[in-house]
Amino acid sequence: MRHLKAGRQLGRNSSHRKAMFRNMSVSLLNHESITTTDAKAKELRRHVEKIITLGKRGTLEARRRARIMINDKEALQKLFSTLAERFKERPGGYTRIVKLGMRPGDNAPLSLVQLVQEEVTLTPKKAAKPKKAAEKAPVKEVAAEETAAEAVEEPAAETAEEVAAEAPAEAAAEAVEEPVVEAAEEAKEEVKAEAAEEPVAESKEEAAPADEKEEGDAEKEEK
Repeated sequence: MRHLKAGRQLGRNSSHRKAMFRNMSVSLLNHESITTTDAKAKELRRHVEKIITLGKRGTLEARRRARIMINDKEALQKLFSTLAERFKERPGGYTRIVKLGMRPGDNAPLSLVQLVQEEVTLTPKKAAKPKKAAEKAPVKEVAAEETAAEAVEEPAAETAEEVAAEAPAEAAAEAVEEPVVEAAEEAKEEVKAEAAEEPVAESKEEAAPADEKEEGDAEKEEK
């Protein structure tokens, strides 16, 4: 099983494949369009796009690496001048594969591999994301306000319930306290009345013996 082994063997050994793709890459860079089978076209696209990426860099290191993959001076010069300028703004996708049908004789599927000619026009990024974030922010604020209002309402409801529960108890306590207070006031008044009556009685009792003594003295004098 060929697990973790990318690429097609195409019925050839490694050295044969490298030479074949090197020649096909030079032909595609020079002519900008070649016809081959579907399998070869898909594998060629991987190699050619890496080479064009090196041409876009334009550094000495990129030239040396591209020189290893391309043996033709004209193709190398075209890569770092014409093609690099053409694909300067394009972020990948330098080739196109067009299906041509079946080849007469062996009935193999054919494809046309060509370099893209159209100039790329980069569209500016949409500014919808900040709007979405701005739209989401009020929702979060409203939710926060609702939660705060609920948090305020809950203690208010609890306090109202507590007041309602305490009101009957207070009314009952007041109803019990009123007779007690009245009874205490009546007792105080009775005590005051008794205290006021006792000195009067004592004074009467003291006055009675004094009168008796005066009467006794008067009788003695008369005798």
